[in-house]
Amino acid sequence: MVTAVTQTPSELEPSGLPPGSLPTVLSGHGNLSAREAGAAHPSIAHGWRSLVSDTIAIFKLRVTALVVMTAWAGYYLGAAQSGIDSFNFTMLDTLIGVSLVSCGASALNQALERHTDALMIRTAQRPLATGRLGLGYGVLIGMLAIISGSLWLVVRTNPITGTLTLMTAVVYVGIYTPLKRFTSMATFVGAFPGAMPPLIGWTAARGSIEWPAVALFAILFLWQFPHFMSIAWLYREDYARAGIRMLPVVQPDGWSTAAVSLIYAVLIIPISLAPYYLHIAGRIYWAGALLLGLWYLAYTIRFTRITRSSDSASRLYARALLKVSVTYLPLLLAVLMLNATRRG
Repeated sequence: MVTAVTQTPSELEPSGLPPGSLPTVLSGHGNLSAREAGAAHPSIAHGWRSLVSDTIAIFKLRVTALVVMTAWAGYYLGAAQSGIDSFNFTMLDTLIGVSLVSCGASALNQALERHTDALMIRTAQRPLATGRLGLGYGVLIGMLAIISGSLWLVVRTNPITGTLTLMTAVVYVGIYTPLKRFTSMATFVGAFPGAMPPLIGWTAARGSIEWPAVALFAILFLWQFPHFMSIAWLYREDYARAGIRMLPVVQPDGWSTAAVSLIYAVLIIPISLAPYYLHIAGRIYWAGALLLGLWYLAYTIRFTRITRSSDSASRLYARALLKVSVTYLPLLLAVLMLNATRRG
């Protein structure tokens, strides 16, 4: 049972600080220097460290790293098609902007879900769920990150990239996040913003949406379903407790979860071959994508045993699929980038 939510500190005061102590020190009360103030109030240094670590936590840096990786792949491939060096200042500007927007969207997501996060074991200790960070702070820093990142992309890359990135954040925060409490179709809706980073990377390099970018979008779109179904099955009790209508919660027998995973794992095989037929990658990629797709499909087929297995066994199948899914994507993108076709 989570009780931290009922013991919430003031909204913008970091944990570990006595109420009101931070404003007193910052205002120079008693004409103390920062060093003297820290010595007089040992909890202040801890409070600042807690504020920084909690802020980093709401940015979900592991998720942001995946977003940046896929955006970089899109930029790399777009630059190769333009015949330009993919390691340049525009690439750096793209990754900075995408990182900011991703961090901001994660912060707003947790601000909206702070009450449901507090009900789930795996998320109960998140800073906004426990009240270590206040709602106002989470919303403010999330909005600042999204707006600054989008504007950065408009100015430093091109308007279409900035606009697409902002729209991605709006759909993720404004539609997908609240929709999870009402329908299992939220996973389908959430797959759209989840698949946008490589397309955004491509437009940053090329300035337009083209068929190769759509193929990259489609690969990520399809990849997400076995990945998220494995997560949803592993944490179905948590989701049920919080009232989040993931497919394993709505239909707990596992048949729909297994069927959805299998359909998308089959579809990703031909779609993952599209970069070869669109002439942005060579035969090595074609062979690599086929083998990786069959590997992903094999573990998804194994995952379908959840319909007739014990709870402990089904968790093993789900965890195995999850591990394969987070390995499949970077391997596929690595082979694609290494075997990319470069135009003169």
